[in-house]
Amino acid sequence: MKRREFLCRAAVVAGSAAVRRRLAWAGAPAETVQARLVLDPTRTVAVVPPDFMGLGYEISSVARPGLLSRANAAYVQLVRTLGPYGIIRIGGNTSDYSRYAPTARAVSSQENGPPSVVNDAVLRDLGTFLEATGWKLIWGLNLGRGTKQEAIDEARAVLTATRSNLVAFEIGNEPDLFAHREIHRKQGYGYADFLREYREFRDALRKEFPGIPLAGPDAAIATAWVSDFARDEGTDIKLLTHHYYREGQNPTSSIEKLLRVDPKLAPMLAQLSAASKSSGLPYRICETNSFSGGGKPGVSDAFSASLWVLSFMYTLASAGCAGVNMETGVNQLGFISSYSPIGDDEHGNYTAAPEYYGMLAFAQSGAGRMVKSTVDAGERNVKIFAIEPARDHMVLTLINKERSYDATIVIDANAYKPLHGGSLVRLLGSSLESKSGVTLGGATVSSAGRWTPARSERVSGARGKFQVRLPAASAAVVTLRS
Repeated sequence: MKRREFLCRAAVVAGSAAVRRRLAWAGAPAETVQARLVLDPTRTVAVVPPDFMGLGYEISSVARPGLLSRANAAYVQLVRTLGPYGIIRIGGNTSDYSRYAPTARAVSSQENGPPSVVNDAVLRDLGTFLEATGWKLIWGLNLGRGTKQEAIDEARAVLTATRSNLVAFEIGNEPDLFAHREIHRKQGYGYADFLREYREFRDALRKEFPGIPLAGPDAAIATAWVSDFARDEGTDIKLLTHHYYREGQNPTSSIEKLLRVDPKLAPMLAQLSAASKSSGLPYRICETNSFSGGGKPGVSDAFSASLWVLSFMYTLASAGCAGVNMETGVNQLGFISSYSPIGDDEHGNYTAAPEYYGMLAFAQSGAGRMVKSTVDAGERNVKIFAIEPARDHMVLTLINKERSYDATIVIDANAYKPLHGGSLVRLLGSSLESKSGVTLGGATVSSAGRWTPARSERVSGARGKFQVRLPAASAAVVTLRS
């Protein structure tokens, strides 16, 4: 296919040194495709809340003294750089093997090993971490192997340590998998069994702590459990929760698979959205990442994950999701996951991994109204999302997940209020497989966890039309002002 003739006369963003270098690294693609974006300001797709951003941790992470603590300055700053508001979710498989012991030595253990032990000292540290970051907390209690009294004791300690920064407690992690290989329950265990046990724990907790906030059901794959839980507990809880992974990591877990549409995602989100609307409750994907089991090395820890997570977070937001918690750190198997947004060498050194940069790019749009946008890119894997953080500007996120095609994005904002131009920053990597050298706005995140864009490009246009060059395997965050 020959390069297409452009149908509008609009000023093109000048080819910056960053783009030229990007093309030189990858080898200039043989073809350029044109994608046309039309904004419809009369239609609101969704509203992205200020605390949409989130990170998720196994409870065994909390049991590592000094990790989630105000004293861990670089880690605190890495979280703050993602935004002033967000939610930390503590749970995971290890939460249903863990125990709380006020003065015992903290122990971080994998599932099926000795229980992870959380004590008062690490919970106090967690409280200071939340205060230092400004983020809130969802905490998972042990339903798999714990007792009601143990849940009460643990909840009391968490409430004491985190105070007003607690969003909700979850009771059990992935209870729809409790009977799988008879992990926590015998074969035949189903939703009705879970609901009965949940209510027993709920009533015991409420007797001790009237008004304690709860969320659930924290399902892994049984989305119907969320619909049923919304019906049965919707007047009592404050948040519906569900998990998502592209698949369990295996030999077919490739970059190409990660960047293409997961056919099970849209139906899942539609069902969650329906449950949310029927109950009047927000829903959150409170545990998620690329491939479960710690991710696929060479895929989950590469630049491909930057583009995937950026598109994924917007896909969730456009489906009315209230937020997402990207898993990071030590996993249920006892090692640092390949998909971790925050790299950890387990010697006190923390880095922004490729996935972190995708999350950081998402954070540039901020909270606000998601405006209806229509994109015509043919069959090419180009995604565009539009957010109105304030009345005087629009933020467009352009994502080209094609390996071999540049794109030229023609933005038609005629139906919108007059937009007179603006600027953009680019999300770039040397290749989809690269594990280092990822930049946003020509800059990396420092060892202290800080980021400041070093390079932006001017965007100008005429009569409400703008044109932006988007190299293969890259993204750009475009801010247009009225």
